[in-house]
Amino acid sequence: MAKEKVCLAYSGGLDTSCILKWLIEEGYDVVCFMADVGQEEDFEAAKAKAMKIGAVACYIEDIRREFIEELCFPAVQCNAVYENIYLLGTSLARPVIARAQIKVAQQEGCVAVSHGCTGKGNDQVRFELAFYALQPSIKVIAPWRLPEFYERFAGRNDLLDYAAKTGIPVSSTKSKPWSMDENLAHCSYEAGILEDPDVTAPADMWKLTVDPLEAPDKPEDFTLIFEKGLPKKLITNGKTITDSVELFLEANAIARRNGVGRVDIVENRFIGLKSRGCYETPGLTCLRSAHIDLEGLVLDREVRALRDQFVTFNYAKILYNGLYFSPEREFLEESIVASQKTVNGQVRCRVYKGNFSILGRSSETEKLYDASESSMDEIGAFSPKDTTGFISVQAIRLKKYGDAKNAKGERL
Repeated sequence: MAKEKVCLAYSGGLDTSCILKWLIEEGYDVVCFMADVGQEEDFEAAKAKAMKIGAVACYIEDIRREFIEELCFPAVQCNAVYENIYLLGTSLARPVIARAQIKVAQQEGCVAVSHGCTGKGNDQVRFELAFYALQPSIKVIAPWRLPEFYERFAGRNDLLDYAAKTGIPVSSTKSKPWSMDENLAHCSYEAGILEDPDVTAPADMWKLTVDPLEAPDKPEDFTLIFEKGLPKKLITNGKTITDSVELFLEANAIARRNGVGRVDIVENRFIGLKSRGCYETPGLTCLRSAHIDLEGLVLDREVRALRDQFVTFNYAKILYNGLYFSPEREFLEESIVASQKTVNGQVRCRVYKGNFSILGRSSETEKLYDASESSMDEIGAFSPKDTTGFISVQAIRLKKYGDAKNAKGERL
């Protein structure tokens, strides 16, 4: 009788290698799945390791373009940010990874999918909600929530012992005192010594960006061109880049060598726990900041206010909480597109020692900004006397408020 198949999200690391072996011991044929979302990783070495451990197949899927165009760019369009700081690098990657994993599981006739997410984090929620939306009948095996697994493997030493006993190749017995997750948008660091929120992140922890103190002494300038809120061109050192993947890679390279995009925060996880996280988000920081600046020039005030209050906040929340495959996300994305019709123009940018700044912005198509009307040196088409009536109307309500406070003897 043929064994049931499980599709395992595999990284090649100690945890998922031990899970792979454990699943095989549990009687499954295991198909390993790896998603290339831009992380710096030796995929072929990881695939060889999976096959050596006993996987029946191992897929490596390049989903970088899908990740950038379907997740990162819409996030730029609505200036998505969680709790005012976190640019959602991990959250953005999970939907495309889950979709690709389910596709492989379906191709291979798998009855279940599995992952190595901890029982205290956000990723277990993000992946599993995506799995159930994409294939409602799928079974999910989450070892770190199964007593028979986590009671057997209480910590890293237990995993190392198991690896040695079962012949799992382990490149090193020493682990960095934190965990990492990397993709094209960012690299995150958490757990270990970082669990004390008052411990300064070690200088050698940061993988992507140059220490701002050691960044070049000369500023680096470049230009970003947007169409309907989407980054369409990046101009730097005389070259123009238009391909979405290459544009994102170039923005990353510029920001990385100038130390842009580091944050260190304590955030609120969806499951109710607080967590300290350090993040490097180089290129996305530049793209989002330039987009925000351009909107000041070309986006209607009330459209921007409604988008900021409703779409930006809720889109970020949906991404963070793992509800990407939902009707509310579809609704919000249509709102994003509608809000960006006039976000066309270019932004001249500068990066220098960890800082991103704007040198100027312009638009050939949008005319909301009128230098003549706004000038303090000429009257233009705007009549200053009209402001008197405007102030009078705005003051009606406030006069009533002031009278009421005076009648009660209350101080304003």
